[in-house]
Amino acid sequence: MATNTVTTVWKENMHFESDNPSGITFSIDAPQDGSDGVGLRPKAMMLSSLAGCSGLDVVSLLKKMRAEVDDFKMIVHGELTDEHPKYYHKVVVEYHFYGSDLKEDKINKAVDLSIEKYCGVMEMFRRFADVTTEVYLHEQ
Repeated sequence: MATNTVTTVWKENMHFESDNPSGITFSIDAPQDGSDGVGLRPKAMMLSSLAGCSGLDVVSLLKKMRAEVDDFKMIVHGELTDEHPKYYHKVVVEYHFYGSDLKEDKINKAVDLSIEKYCGVMEMFRRFADVTTEVYLHEQ
């Protein structure tokens, strides 16, 4: 069974520095008094993790399927509950693909495989949120 370990250190005010298992560090802070505005906000970072996890799957699968795209981006909308502790209870993941010869069937298959089989972060989100996905093809 795989285990990941990160270390997060308080720097000052509302600023923390964290690492990931490969040793790369990043800053975390919050929009409260004493924030220096130098870091990522924890809840927004969760949405980035969701996009990153699924995006890595999709790019890898499209490469294996020989379905080239010129550009690809994901937009994730997360709706927080009103009461504390606030958490995402509704999440929409938009997949936007750009290109002149987009293979719709392969793109949809890659996204579906990520959503249903490979993306562990997506599965974690489904444990506490209603997650929906949308695929947009932008022919250029």
